[in-house]
Amino acid sequence: MAVYLCHEQPDLFEHETQIIDSRPGAARLARSALHPGGGGQESDHAILEYGGGQCRIIDVRDEDGLYWHMLDSEALVPTGAARVKVDAARRSVLAQLHTATHIMNALVFRRFEGALVTGAQINGDGTARMDFDLPDVDNNLLRAIEPEINDVIRQAMPVRAVYIPTNEAQATPGLLRSLSVTPPPTPDGRYRIVEIGDLDRQACGGTHLSNTGESRPIRLVKIENKGRRNRRIRIALG
Repeated sequence: MAVYLCHEQPDLFEHETQIIDSRPGAARLARSALHPGGGGQESDHAILEYGGGQCRIIDVRDEDGLYWHMLDSEALVPTGAARVKVDAARRSVLAQLHTATHIMNALVFRRFEGALVTGAQINGDGTARMDFDLPDVDNNLLRAIEPEINDVIRQAMPVRAVYIPTNEAQATPGLLRSLSVTPPPTPDGRYRIVEIGDLDRQACGGTHLSNTGESRPIRLVKIENKGRRNRRIRIALG
């Protein structure tokens, strides 16, 4: 789990930088406020302005620890000084959905005896899904959590991120909730823990709101049985 500039300065949407390397359709930046995605969350998008014009950044890819910003044209090879303008509307959608999935995760974890997450996807189009290890649960019980999620949103609970040592995170039940992939610690051996009021604490490297009241209500769109054990819950912003 890296510590990104967008973690340290979540309201930084425009900044100067330098293009330190480029190839057709991609650039590496000396400084970037984009979230690169991961943990099921899609990456931020942005406008990149440079000496030869401007283009859109449509993805960020981690290649052997180097973050390449993928451009909307493979013909471009930008160089020199640049300015980044992060798509704030897309960031807001991703942050709303990521916070909503944490609320849903907390309610499922409490109600169904510590059920773990087996997969997730958080999309810039305003939709998301979470998969849970819930082999014997009536889907109607899962549908009943929609009004509870929206009640937490209405309560405008504070959301904040803190860092704790790896040994503390691993010794605290409920902080690491993924059955398949546990987020890695930071290079200096800490976990980033996202807290939502007194409802939830769990490790996460994604982007979030500063309080739940900043989110639109969510709709529970569909529940699917995916294999013998997994239940997939699809949600969308209202």
